[in-house]
Amino acid sequence: MTVLYAAYKYGRRVANGQFADAYDNAEHVWNLERALFLPHEGWVQDLLLHFEPVIRTINVYYATVHFPAMAIFLVYMFWRRPGHYLWVRWVLTWLTAAALVLHLLVPLAPPRLFHTSGLMDTSMVYGPAVYGKPEGDSMSNQFAAMPSLHVGWALVIAIALIVSSRTRLRWLWLLHPAITILAVVGTGHHYWMDGIVAASFLGIILLVLKPPRRDLPAPGTEPAPERATVPAAAEAPRTSGAGTPAATRPQADLVHRDG
Repeated sequence: MTVLYAAYKYGRRVANGQFADAYDNAEHVWNLERALFLPHEGWVQDLLLHFEPVIRTINVYYATVHFPAMAIFLVYMFWRRPGHYLWVRWVLTWLTAAALVLHLLVPLAPPRLFHTSGLMDTSMVYGPAVYGKPEGDSMSNQFAAMPSLHVGWALVIAIALIVSSRTRLRWLWLLHPAITILAVVGTGHHYWMDGIVAASFLGIILLVLKPPRRDLPAPGTEPAPERATVPAAAEAPRTSGAGTPAATRPQADLVHRDG
């Protein structure tokens, strides 16, 4: 996963600077959303801007939760849900790889850089700032908006925790992707289609990679091995007519050992 993430970051760096294609694709995505009657992203941002503490909180959520949440989630799954961790690892691998390919093929200017959208970069106005001015030689690729890995990874976390647990409160994990979608759209960093494509990729991957039906035991919680039960006839040594045992002690030990 470390190698994959390094390749992902390098691929984003290579694809950076595709200004003309990114703005052309932004216009196509914008027109497609209007043709599909998707709600205007500006409605979400306008609603959040009515409450400054809310927009500041959303900005912090977007800037700080994405990677730490995934790191904590992976450590938890590795330690407490090892069987499901193997499944999660491959789901993340394929999802991140698919996102990298699309980032290379479809550079996309986010709404905050696409003036037709009318959205602003709330992170620049209210903080904390995530990106600076887009540059062709910068380390971050601000045109890697399609698909949104913020949304994709949040969905992976929620789905995996719901599948691997049995408590009634497990459905509350859906709040994480819900807040993430609100954050990426409200801050002007993504279109609705970015999240829709990420969710579609994840749906296809989950159709192929099924979660395990039962998890492996967590380290340190392996159940104690059951002691083999021995029939009473085997436990009591048989005697001959003269009262001499018909089975010696080593034979009785073999019975206990092999059941």
